[in-house]
Amino acid sequence: MSARSYTFSHAVTRKPCKAVIEGLRAVDTGTPDLALFEQHHADYVLALKATGAEVVTLEALEEFPDSVFVEDAALCLPEGAIAMRPGAPSRLREAEAMAPILAQIYGSVQTVEGPGFIDGGDILVTEREILVGTSARTDSTGIEELRQIVTPWGYTVRELKTPEGVLHFKTDCSLLDENTILSTERLAKSGCFEGYEVILTAEGEEACANAIRFNELVIMPDGFPETEARLVEAGYNVRKVGNTEAAKLDGGMSCLSLRFTPEIAC
Repeated sequence: MSARSYTFSHAVTRKPCKAVIEGLRAVDTGTPDLALFEQHHADYVLALKATGAEVVTLEALEEFPDSVFVEDAALCLPEGAIAMRPGAPSRLREAEAMAPILAQIYGSVQTVEGPGFIDGGDILVTEREILVGTSARTDSTGIEELRQIVTPWGYTVRELKTPEGVLHFKTDCSLLDENTILSTERLAKSGCFEGYEVILTAEGEEACANAIRFNELVIMPDGFPETEARLVEAGYNVRKVGNTEAAKLDGGMSCLSLRFTPEIAC
């Protein structure tokens, strides 16, 4: 039986808009180059498609500068899709825009109504549980509402804490397989991955912790050779994609797609 946490038939992405250069960022490291961002995004979509998955690429939304980062707007599980309630006020309506698109695939979409907040970037789904880190964008109230939605589907939700100064929980980690997580040392040393195998990012390469396992590929940002070597040595099929422009907006590999296999599709 395929691992539901990284075996996917579908993905949804959205093209970066011209307004992406005005997107949110924790630290200003420069303005993204739109043309290069578009090329990196196209390469990312090709990597997803290379596995045989059906990839929907939505048109850009100029009214939402950060809308290329579709993962924060929803959580897609085999049993159903859930529209999130992003913690940045400027991103709240991104979830509303995503819900009808997912409803076309799933038939219906659950919604985190609030008053809490939760971003998809703080959610790591493994084979045994859903890990959610509190952060500047996700609070305990939002996590509890998510728990109420997914518990009837048989999921256990474990609340954790995102390291200080880190935007999202998955900024510092990603799933590699049923039992293995790629993590920065600062997150792993908290003990949150007890019971899992952990591969640490190389020193100075913490920015590549946000990779994705997508079917047979581990898709990671280009430019992190020591961590890449660790993954290859561990037997993973690595595909590198440029991420310099998304990184200027605190974005990584997981942020750019929703990945799922719906049990019942329309």
